[in-house]
Amino acid sequence: MNNPQSATQLLRDFVADEEGATAIEYGLIAALMSIVAIAGFRALADSLDNVYTEWTSAVETAIGDS
Repeated sequence: MNNPQSATQLLRDFVADEEGATAIEYGLIAALMSIVAIAGFRALADSLDNVYTEWTSAVETAIGDS
């Protein structure tokens, strides 16, 4: 490691190495997909809550139990 050329070569090899980059990219894609899925499930839950609230109100009105 005292040889400057070996340190330079080590640095070049480190910069050129893309092996870990693929794993990081897959991790970022998985994180983004998780965020999108959570947001979608949240929107679906809110929508279903509104549907069930309206349905419950309509049933209570129909049976006269408001």
